[in-house]
Amino acid sequence: MAEVKRPVRLAYLVSHPIQYQVPLLRRIAAEPDIDLTVLYGSDFSVRGYKDDGFGVDLKWDLPLLDGYKYEILPALRDTGTQTFAAPLNYGIFSRLRGRGGEAPYDLLWVHGYAMVNSMVAMVAAKALGIPVLMRSDSTLIDRPRGGAKRFAKRLFFAGLRQMIDGVLTIGTLNEGYWRASVGDSVPLFRMPYAVDNDFFRRRSEEAASRRGELLAELKMEAGRPVILFASKLQYRKHADHLLEAYRRLIERSSAGPYLVIVGDGEARAELGRSAAGLEDVRFCGFRNQSELPRFFDLATVFVLPARHEPWGLIVNEVMNAARPVIMTDDVGAHPDLVTNGVEGYVYPVGDIAALTEALDRVISVPGEAERMGRNALARISAWNFEEDIAGLRRAIAALTKGLPVEREFAAK
Repeated sequence: MAEVKRPVRLAYLVSHPIQYQVPLLRRIAAEPDIDLTVLYGSDFSVRGYKDDGFGVDLKWDLPLLDGYKYEILPALRDTGTQTFAAPLNYGIFSRLRGRGGEAPYDLLWVHGYAMVNSMVAMVAAKALGIPVLMRSDSTLIDRPRGGAKRFAKRLFFAGLRQMIDGVLTIGTLNEGYWRASVGDSVPLFRMPYAVDNDFFRRRSEEAASRRGELLAELKMEAGRPVILFASKLQYRKHADHLLEAYRRLIERSSAGPYLVIVGDGEARAELGRSAAGLEDVRFCGFRNQSELPRFFDLATVFVLPARHEPWGLIVNEVMNAARPVIMTDDVGAHPDLVTNGVEGYVYPVGDIAALTEALDRVISVPGEAERMGRNALARISAWNFEEDIAGLRRAIAALTKGLPVEREFAAK
């Protein structure tokens, strides 16, 4: 009898619905030979929750549970946030084994390793003989560690190497982190940290026809350069560095730029005091994801002056609006998305003088922002979900050898 071919059953374990990930999950679910089920520890991001980074009660304005199969695992502990021990769930073993006549899953993909749920799932998968794929956004530059922490981490990864069969890496620095952590014993598969390029490109183009409305709302004049910051107002994001660079810039530049700061958080009050007397600074508060393309369209240049930023997906988003980006070398995306003088600039974290120079070049040189914006759009166009699917397929092909499928899993 001929062997019946079937899709690969892929389980993805993650703490809660994450707005950046949902479009990719929908894209994976559209593959006819990948039977994806997302196992969530909690749905707190759908219900609404207090985001400590933004400092506001938050509920995303785009659907997070549409277009793919998912289950909310039964909870032992759900605090409405993500920590080492929350959410904490039961039933992971039985779910991976299959219920009601279902076959066991062929592959488990786990998002992050620093949670009890992740450890339980990996142990369960190993007991069931199910290969495990890991994905995280860690880098070696994310923060300094003392000798004791480095030693403890080496011991931890010695154990983790026995639990995982492959790693889905998001970019160059993340790949370096995993190679240093697990050596050559665990294969790495590039699965770029991408956003829904089509969504942000389309929304930014649509926003152009209504730009005047946002200018009027913010009491800004048309035709003047706009420097944009859009992120959580956490101290490590260093909007204060951008504010100081802006102060220096307007003292020497005749361009007359605005500084628009979108977001909220712990540093908001201090930033407001620091901006006293700067009449062309606009604080716009938290804006939901569907609103951000209006600000991308308004911008001449986007700046992310952050320290300890594992990736910075806001960079992907704004590049889809054909805008140049200035970021620090502590932003994990920088080796993959921005080359100095091409799509924008990368400067040493904390170097306010270098940030001021980069801003001056982008704003003051005629045509420079437009040229870099075109380059940014071209570069981000190739950093997309199709590359994610190709990377996932390479991993599936390597870790499920001999499994009958509807077509061969290989890079397209």
